[in-house]
Amino acid sequence: MKISIAFISLIAIILGYLYFFTGYKSAFEADQQCHYELRLKSVELEGLGCDHDLETNQWILYQKGINDKPSQVVERYRY
Repeated sequence: MKISIAFISLIAIILGYLYFFTGYKSAFEADQQCHYELRLKSVELEGLGCDHDLETNQWILYQKGINDKPSQVVERYRY
């Protein structure tokens, strides 16, 4: 029982580390990466855009919806 609690705690610590320390250090860095990949991926995908989401502190690379369909998130850049 103690081993399973220790194992679950270790997994929680590792996941917490990955979540909190793998994002970008600032909104500027996330913005730069979003617009860089926008230029790269615009060759293969049409209607791409970058938007800043203030509630979740991230930049979002998205593909605009066609014929009143919702936009599709291509990638998120969390800071």
